[in-house]
Amino acid sequence: MPVPRSPLEDAYTRLTEVFPGLEITEIDAREPFPHTGGWVRAASLAEDGPELESFLSWDDAQVLRDYGHRARPDVVASFGLHRYAWPACLLITVPWFLHRRVPRFPVSHVAYDRTVPGLSLGRLAVRPAGFACLPGDPAAALPGARVVDDEEALRAQVRAAVAEHLEPVLGGFGPRMRRRGRALWGMATDELVEGLWYVAHLLGEQRRATRELELLLPGATRPYVGSAAFRELTGPDGESLPTRDRASCCMFYTVRPEDTCATCPRTCAADRVAKLLAGAAS
Repeated sequence: MPVPRSPLEDAYTRLTEVFPGLEITEIDAREPFPHTGGWVRAASLAEDGPELESFLSWDDAQVLRDYGHRARPDVVASFGLHRYAWPACLLITVPWFLHRRVPRFPVSHVAYDRTVPGLSLGRLAVRPAGFACLPGDPAAALPGARVVDDEEALRAQVRAAVAEHLEPVLGGFGPRMRRRGRALWGMATDELVEGLWYVAHLLGEQRRATRELELLLPGATRPYVGSAAFRELTGPDGESLPTRDRASCCMFYTVRPEDTCATCPRTCAADRVAKLLAGAAS
């Protein structure tokens, strides 16, 4: 098999094909990160300074525009973290899921711009700091490759890579969210699981993603909280409705109390079934 130019390019191209609301661009060591307009470095979000304040002003304005009233500052910070962490986790989980390659992204190696019209999640500029792969992968011949023994070793690389990137970001957002430790890592666990689960649905591989994520997060994999927590409900006609139990709450109920997501710990089984059936119908 030919050696790929980039170990991640095919995965990110496929992600954009099924989810065009997010664009990912790899930049090499000679290129500077973009910094004008809506761009913000992930390292700046981790610092809890003026750039994080500016970043969260977007979420504050969005809630006011869409719902007619302001959210609490801690809720705004929760929304902002979700909107960054969800696509950031995909940088790592999608190449793993599609090609068994796990890149590393310290916060200094990622920039994010969510202000682009027509892109629901925005765009990411990234510079991988190496990657892990399995024996026999043609990409093992590329600079920065680290070959690991087997699938479990590669899963350990996924857990480590996501934690490496998110830990400083959680440190920046945490004080504003009024959450610490386990509560923050519960949210990180949800972003890791639900991002890939959603993209796998678009790829037509949600069942495989469920199995892969259950192996990735079987429980007792610190700093993550609990397991992937998938389960199935039964619809009124006996149909199987896959769902999961979130480890955290996104706090959206504080903005619109009558509207919770289908995986929210506050949503009872009957309401989950109704939401899942409505989502399937749409």
